[in-house]
Amino acid sequence: MKWISDPALVGIAQKVEAGERLSFEEGLALFQTRDLNTLMRLADGRKRALHGDKVYFVHSMRLEFTNICYVGCTFCAFAARKTEERAWDYDPEQVVAQVGRRYLPGITELHMSSGHHPNHKWAYYPEMVQRLREAYPDLQVKAFTAAEIEHLSKISKKPTLEVLRDLQAAGLSAMPGGGAEIFADRVRKQVAKNKVKAEKWLQIHSEAHSLGMRTNATMLYGHIETLEERLDHMHRLRELQDDSLARYGGGFHAFIPLAFQPLGNTLAQNLGKTDFTTGLDDLRNLAVARIYLDNFPHIKGYWVMIGSELTQVSLDWGVSDIDGTIQEEHIAHAAGATSPMALSQAGMIRMIQHAGRVPVLRDAYYNELDTFPHVTEAAD
Repeated sequence: MKWISDPALVGIAQKVEAGERLSFEEGLALFQTRDLNTLMRLADGRKRALHGDKVYFVHSMRLEFTNICYVGCTFCAFAARKTEERAWDYDPEQVVAQVGRRYLPGITELHMSSGHHPNHKWAYYPEMVQRLREAYPDLQVKAFTAAEIEHLSKISKKPTLEVLRDLQAAGLSAMPGGGAEIFADRVRKQVAKNKVKAEKWLQIHSEAHSLGMRTNATMLYGHIETLEERLDHMHRLRELQDDSLARYGGGFHAFIPLAFQPLGNTLAQNLGKTDFTTGLDDLRNLAVARIYLDNFPHIKGYWVMIGSELTQVSLDWGVSDIDGTIQEEHIAHAAGATSPMALSQAGMIRMIQHAGRVPVLRDAYYNELDTFPHVTEAAD
């Protein structure tokens, strides 16, 4: 290991290469090191041990069925009041029509997360899922963050587990990982004080896992959190994943760090912040996640937040999934994301191939649908 320049990483590298779990203190050393070359090598090695040269993506669609929300998260530029001209709110029939407008052959995953609407009745939500499944029976509906599930529990006066059961019976396939933000109370009180508490977020995902539903987990970083608070967030996820794997045989599919977007929200305004996260911080965050979250199958480089170019670089930093084609994303773009609103399947394949990796088309369950082992120059 002559390539290691930081002595603090020697023992850590030995544990990583032996497939052993790191302690919290060792995870923090990864965040604090300046030996980024070693960090990259360790993350890439752990990723290769899990997936070889494979990198996954999905032919997907994003749909936000409303941006009306009463929660008031300070980092959000997406939410609107009902009286605002930019507000929208689709009924179940309109949701189906919106999917029809954006639908392209081969799309397998519909990802929906939206605002906490103050007036929708409980019946609206299972009806929407059921109508979507009836209209598009081959489309896997991945919808409703844990924050939204808690909101639905309140309006339905049902326990969150019962809400999940009802939505699953209506056709819900999986849950996205949004609403996690940062688990640390100090930060959460400043960025999302009216949103689901950390303990409840974790409980809801555990309940989903108990039903055989697979979920994702996110972390919003690059605002007021410390490195210790980032690692604490990952640590709590690692503990829940241990529990879900032991009790239910499955849990989280992927961990998705979300870079803070600094435009159009009160948090950035109060901080006087106009700069985006740096590329090195984004890559470091992904690499630490890959090494520390040893029980997570995938670490996702979310191109919407960090751009397609840096996402391509991240394939050397532990990333094994780059999300999907998406077809119109609005939440991150409302806060200043400069990435395109969608990517073509050909573009995603080329992005992966030109990084020397093998693209694997998957569905929402990570079933492998196709592989593309040879570099092609197909036009978008």
